[in-house]
Amino acid sequence: MYWAAKDDLPGFVKDQGYRCFKFRLGGAVRMETPVMYFYSPREVTARVKVLFPHGVITEWYPDGDNAIYESKGLMDQIRMYSDDAVLQTKSLIDPAPHGLGPELVRLSPSLNGIDTSLRNLMGAIAWNDIKIQPGSTADFPDEKQPSRYYAARATDAAPITAGGQHEKFLFYRGVGRMPVPLSARVSGDGSVVVENRGPDPVPTAILFENRGGRLGYRNAGAIQNSGAIQSVVALDRPSLDGSFSQLRHDLETALVAQGLFPKEAQAMVETWRDSWFEEGSRLIYIVPAHAIDAMLPLQVDPAPAQTARVFVGRIELVTAETKRAVEEAFAHSDWPVIERYGRFLEPILARISSESPWKAKQVEQYLGKIPSSIGAGACR
Repeated sequence: MYWAAKDDLPGFVKDQGYRCFKFRLGGAVRMETPVMYFYSPREVTARVKVLFPHGVITEWYPDGDNAIYESKGLMDQIRMYSDDAVLQTKSLIDPAPHGLGPELVRLSPSLNGIDTSLRNLMGAIAWNDIKIQPGSTADFPDEKQPSRYYAARATDAAPITAGGQHEKFLFYRGVGRMPVPLSARVSGDGSVVVENRGPDPVPTAILFENRGGRLGYRNAGAIQNSGAIQSVVALDRPSLDGSFSQLRHDLETALVAQGLFPKEAQAMVETWRDSWFEEGSRLIYIVPAHAIDAMLPLQVDPAPAQTARVFVGRIELVTAETKRAVEEAFAHSDWPVIERYGRFLEPILARISSESPWKAKQVEQYLGKIPSSIGAGACR
C-alpha cells in the first residue's frame, strides 16, 4: 500500500505523468527537490545535464529533456524498442554503473518495459539552452496557492530562462535505489546508533524529535568515515525542551560551512521546515560531496569557476514513542495525529506488527479505519 500526502508542488512543474507513477518504483531513496542556482556577472548561455544511475527523475522545472535509459540486455527480453533508441553506455557515463551493461535503450514516454526495481536503469535530465540573466526582472510562475516550492526563490541567484520558461533555479526530483552513507537503528534503551558506512566523513548529523509540538535535538557533529575510530556513535534521545530558532541556526551554519550562501541555507531550511521538523523522530545529516557526485553526476558547459553541491539526508526513525503515539491515536480515532505520520504510517504499522505478532489483527483493523484522505490515491 502507498501512503500519500498532499501534493506539495505547483501544477506548472513538469512530470510527464511520472508523479503518479512513483509508488510503483522499487526505490529506497526519495530525492526531494534539489535545486541548482547560478551566479554570473554577465549573461551566459549554458547546458546542464544531471544523470541518476539506478534512479528516475519524476518532476522538473523549467521544461527539459527527461530520459530513462535501461540495460539493453534486459530490454532484449521483450524487444520493445527501435534500433535508434540504442546507445553506448560510455557515451553517457563512464565507467558504467553496476547493472547497466555496455549498451542502453532510451525508453519511450510510455515506459514500456521499465525495470521498476531500478537496478538496471538510469534517469537523466538535460537543459540544453539555459539563459543565465543577472538583473532580469522576468516574472516567475506563481499559482497563488501555498507551496514549499516558492521558498527556494529567496536568494541572490541570477534568474534563468529555459525553453521560454522563467525561474530562479533548475528544479528536479526523483526516486532512486542507491546506498546512502549513514545507517541508523534504535536500540532497546531508546538510544540511536548511527554508523557511517561510506568512505568519506559525514560533516554533520542531527538527531531530532518532535512530540506534540515539543522538540529536542542532539547535534552529533561530524561522523567519521567507515573504518575510523568514530565511525559509529550512539546518541541518547534528546530532551524535548529545545528551541527551533537555535536548531535552525545550527543547521544553517552547517550548510554554509559546506559551501552554501547564507540566503541559500535559509531558503533550504524554510523549504523543508514542515517536513524535517514534523511529528516524529529522525536523523538529519549533510551528505558528503563525493557521495553526491556519485549519486548524481553533473555536467555543466561551460564549466563554472566554482561549484558547491550540498544535500541534506533524512532517515525516519520508528521509535518506541512513535509506535506508542500511533497506537494511542488509532485507539482514540485521533485522525489529526494519525495524519501527521502520513506516508510513514505503513512502515510504522508494519514494525508494530512484526515486533508484536499478537497485534497483527489489531493492525489490520487500524488499516481498515484509515480514511481515504490519508490512504492511497493521491500523488506526491
